[in-house]
Amino acid sequence: MNRPGAADALPMGRAAIFEVLHAGYGEPNVASTVGYARDGDRHIVTDPGMVRDRSVILEPLKALGVHPDQITDVILSHHHPDHSMNVALFRHARVHDHWAIYHGDRWQWRDADGYSVSPSIRLFRTPGHTAEDITTLIGTPNGVTAVTHVWNDANSASDRHAVNFDALHDSRAKVLALADMVVPGHGPLFVPGPSTPR
Repeated sequence: MNRPGAADALPMGRAAIFEVLHAGYGEPNVASTVGYARDGDRHIVTDPGMVRDRSVILEPLKALGVHPDQITDVILSHHHPDHSMNVALFRHARVHDHWAIYHGDRWQWRDADGYSVSPSIRLFRTPGHTAEDITTLIGTPNGVTAVTHVWNDANSASDRHAVNFDALHDSRAKVLALADMVVPGHGPLFVPGPSTPR
């Protein structure tokens, strides 16, 4: 399958809402940045990985009026444990990664590149940190938010765990061409600008 161009990668809709449930960190301990999106009847959690306590995921969801059993989809940017550890909190959810959707005992093959989870939420491949990384693009009334691991945080010029630095820099350029806001793997949401590492 050919990679989508910038226009093809963008979600068609701009109706989703997005919240950071937990802003992650990487030193001295590690926790993933966990997000929540709603688009129509789809309730989506991104990267429910390592956190100091599951309550830092569940309490913000509860404050939004969302029960874990209402989560319809979980999206994993990649398979490292710090981004996938708590996926089982959402027992009814379909789980999305770079090449399939998993639900119960069903494994549905599909390429994530250009896949629409809902009208306002689309996935695309952004390798570099791992060969299988995907970015979630969320169309909101305020612009497009990218949930991605091509940055650890807003200031991370390098990535000591990256498997391919050329691919990482290429993926950063693609995300910057599409996103108004970025949710990195281990830090708070940021608005990209001239000082954002390329």
